Formats: sequence, structure tokens, C-alpha cells
Amino acid sequence: MRSKNSLKNAIVAFVMNIVTILIGFVSQKIFLNILGTEYLGINGLFSNIVSMLGIVELGIGSAIIYNLYKPIAEKNIEQIKSLMLFYKTSYRFIAVIISMLGLLIIPFLGMIVGETTINENINVIYILFLMDIIASYLLAYKRSILYANQKSYIINIVHILYLLIMNITQIFILYTTKNYILYLIIKIICRILENIVITIIASKKYKYIKEKNVTKLEKNVRKDIFTKVKGLVYHKIGNFVVLGTDNIIISSFLGVTTVGLYSNYNLIIQALINLFSQVFSSITASVGNLLVEENTSKSYTIYKNELFLNSWIYAFASAGLLCIIEPFIKVWIGEQFILPFGVLVTLVVNFYFSGMRGTNGTFKEAAGIFYEDRHMPILESITNIVASIILVNIFGLAGVFMGTIISNFVLLFYGYPKYTYKPLFKRTYKQYINDYIPYIFVAGISVFVTYLIVSRVNVNNDILQIIVNLILVFIIPNVIHVIVFHRTEEFKFYKNIVENILDNLKSIILQK
Repeated sequence: MRSKNSLKNAIVAFVMNIVTILIGFVSQKIFLNILGTEYLGINGLFSNIVSMLGIVELGIGSAIIYNLYKPIAEKNIEQIKSLMLFYKTSYRFIAVIISMLGLLIIPFLGMIVGETTINENINVIYILFLMDIIASYLLAYKRSILYANQKSYIINIVHILYLLIMNITQIFILYTTKNYILYLIIKIICRILENIVITIIASKKYKYIKEKNVTKLEKNVRKDIFTKVKGLVYHKIGNFVVLGTDNIIISSFLGVTTVGLYSNYNLIIQALINLFSQVFSSITASVGNLLVEENTSKSYTIYKNELFLNSWIYAFASAGLLCIIEPFIKVWIGEQFILPFGVLVTLVVNFYFSGMRGTNGTFKEAAGIFYEDRHMPILESITNIVASIILVNIFGLAGVFMGTIISNFVLLFYGYPKYTYKPLFKRTYKQYINDYIPYIFVAGISVFVTYLIVSRVNVNNDILQIIVNLILVFIIPNVIHVIVFHRTEEFKFYKNIVENILDNLKSIILQK
């Protein structure tokens, strides 16, 4: 059942993100054509600012989902109800705090945004962004029971419908009115409708969560949640600083128009990150169930299998980004939106190392390791800010991402081995390095060789160039990985899965 749910969640997550990517490209092209780069920069900047306010959530959602794994496995309905009530109360309180903090930022918006020529009032635009994040917390708590029950595919299906309806309506509004304010209002309305639909589904599927006779959450469970939340506060701050401050730094040092130019690259990169992170997060509940029920040896085997897949996917995707993103942007929105190649290289390196956090992140969250490594995000954040500010003055836009790469190393080669790898698998730092370095080395070689070959194949037609590059990217890095890893147990594990799927398909076809 665990494997079946993981596979179903992963497949739906993959489909959802493909749809999201396609919608995103169409929407951004139309947005740029109608409103321009400056509005796109404002969009990215305010998205970063309101995501900063999300720190107030403190990770309560993750802590409660972790605490749901055990009562769900034991079918302890009363404790599930108590956790859900606690979640509901917490999220309503969070929505109020975010509203108050968000309003306090308004007097400083002019300083953050700088000079701009857009027509709409900056304060009104920001308030609409603030309303959107507040709406995301209303009724959202019932998602947790679907996640913890390994039913994230239901949430993803609803999200696909939300994206389709929202983007079609927004595109219509842009074409007919060119009104940015209406564009933002549509997003808020659709966000509320999405939460209502998920709430109805969760309530029907797990009827007991609507019952009024709910006992107060046990003291030891509350204590565990608050302990994890104390640790998650640091993680929330760290994640925002490392992954969410790029636009703020770029806007402050290089201007809001540069934010708009970077947003086009970020849309593509973020689409891939979401695509893969959804796949890995879809198995978090299954890993949580595994850590509760299975032994250390079994958990470590699953970890190694996931790490192998994690690196292969991100090596392949990194080669694709390096070889395809420039011709794609040229066809998609125009050659004038292409950034210097050095910026692209730093973005690709950052993409790979950020992606390599995935496996450890999955096991860390599933195991509820939030408090033990609470000081790591602070170290990571300080490293990121200091490095980015120093390097942006030396290397310009590329320097911002160099700072993020350096801060990624802090977590990847110090935080994860010390607080996740060693405690869960009872293994040494040397073993951790031995697990990681071969993958990083092969990834670097495969990306370099792929680009070396692709850059020497020139076609006069831009669309045909993208197709040729795609074909080479699909072949070269994957062939390199097969040659290097075909004798490993991890490769054989996935090979057996593929063979079983093909055998099942063959049996179905023959039966028909």
C-alpha cells in the first residue's frame, strides 16, 4: 500500500507540474507582451516579500503532519481529531499575525521597490499580494490529513483545476482590460475556491474530523509540536533567506527591471524544481511510515535508492537547462531577454546543489528532525546574505547566485550529515561523503560533456535547434550514467521496477 500510494502521488504530482509549466510559460509570455518587464519584476519582488511573511507559520503544518503519522498508522481517531482542531486554531491565529505584520511593511515599500513607472498604486498591489497569502491559510489545515494519509494526489488534482481556471481567467482579463489589479483579484478568488474544495473533499473522506466532541490535545503531543516548532522557526527563516531573498537583493542592488529579466529564467528553473520536489515530497508520508515501522538497515537502503535517483534526475535536468534555456527563451519571448552565459552557469550549478538537498530533506522531515539542527539555518542564512552582497558587487547578477551556492554547501556537507544522516542511519561522515561525491563528480562530467557536444551542433532554425539539443540532452547524460552506474545495486533496483512495469503492460496488451 505504501509503494502504491507513493507511485500514485508521484505520477499525479508529475502530471500536475507538467500542466503548471505549460500554463506558466503561456501566462508569462502574455503578461510580458501586455504589461512588460517592470510589472514582472514587481510581481517577483512582492511574491518574495509575502513569502517572507510565511515565516510566521513557524512550521506548525510540518510538525502536525509528522505527529499525524503515528495515530493514522494506529487508527487513533481521537488523537487525529485533536491534532486537526489544534491545527485549525493555529492557522487562524497565524492568518491574523501575518495580516498585522504585512501592514507594517507598507511604509517601507517605496524604499524596497525604488523608482518605477508603473501606473497602479504600489500599496494597493502589495495589499492584494498580502490578501492572497492570508487566503492561503484560510481552511488550509484540512490538507494535512490528506498529506499524512498519503493522498497528496487528491490535492494535486484540485490544484491543476485551480491553475487552469485561474490562468484562463487572468489571461482573459489581461487581453480585455489590461488591468493588473483585476489580474491579482482573480488569483485571490481562485485561491479561496481551491481551499474550499479541498476542505469539502477532506471532510467527506474523513467524516470524523467534523465531529464536535474533540478532546484537548495531550500535553506530551503539544510539547513535541512546540519543540519542533522552535526548531522550525529557524528553518523557516533560513529557507527564506537562502531561497527567497534573491529578488530583494537583485532589486536593491541592480533594479526591479533586472528582477523581471531574471524572473523569466526563474520561471523555467522553478518549474523544474517544483516538478521534482513534488515527486520527492509525495513520498515523504511513505518515508515517515517507513521510519515508524521498519529498521535502520531498510531505511538506509531506501535512502541510497532515492539519493541515486535524486542525483541522476538533477544531473540530467542541469544538462538540459545549460543547453536548452537560451534557445528556448529566444523562441519563447525574444533574444533581448537572454542573460549573460556566466549568469546561466551559476544558475545551473545552484539548481543542481539545491536539488541535491531533496533526499535528505525528505528523510529529515519524515523523521521530524526540526529542533536538533535549529541553528543550521542561521549559519546558512548569514553565509548566504554576506556572500551574496559581497559577490554581487564583484560579479553582478551572477554573484547573487554564487552566494546561494556557497550557503548550500553549508547544509549539504555539514548540516545534513551531522543531524540527519548520522542519527537516522548510524553511519559516519566519511560514509556520507562516499555516498555523495561520486554522484556530484559524474553529474559534473555529464553536464560538461553534454554542453561540449551540443554547443558544436549548430542549426539555422531556432525551433529545430531546440529539438536537436533536446535529443542530445536526452541521450548523452543518461548514457553516461548508465555506463558508470549499471553495476550498482541502486541501478538494478530501478531497472527491476522498469522491467516489472513493462511486463505488466505487456500482459495487459496480450490479454486484450
